[in-house]
Amino acid sequence: MIKADSGSYAAVLGASPNEERYSFKAVRMLKEHGFKPIPVHPKGHSVDGIDGLKSLTDISVDVDTLTMYVNAKVSDAEFDNIVALKPRRVIFNPGSENRELAQKLQDVGIEIIEACTLVMLQTGQY
Repeated sequence: MIKADSGSYAAVLGASPNEERYSFKAVRMLKEHGFKPIPVHPKGHSVDGIDGLKSLTDISVDVDTLTMYVNAKVSDAEFDNIVALKPRRVIFNPGSENRELAQKLQDVGIEIIEACTLVMLQTGQY
């Protein structure tokens, strides 16, 4: 398993190619801080020069962190995929909160954080 340090993988669920979106900024900032972002979106588009994947099930590396930029309706359908991915933690960014999913993930041993990935990176709390 990749340790939670610089160079570890971070999946960004809901990653957008639109530079104005927070999910795009998260991909860019993760990269700038030495992490390896994996953009995930059903369209599989590239984000900030990084090839995207269409599903969490397409990820073939150990992921330390899954950072969420999707609403609760979308994330509810991802429970099994998240469990299979086995991230150390899931960050629910503002607007992506899903208390029921968070509790279910905690119950299977995944750390849950409700915070902004961008702020965490900027303040050294990531």
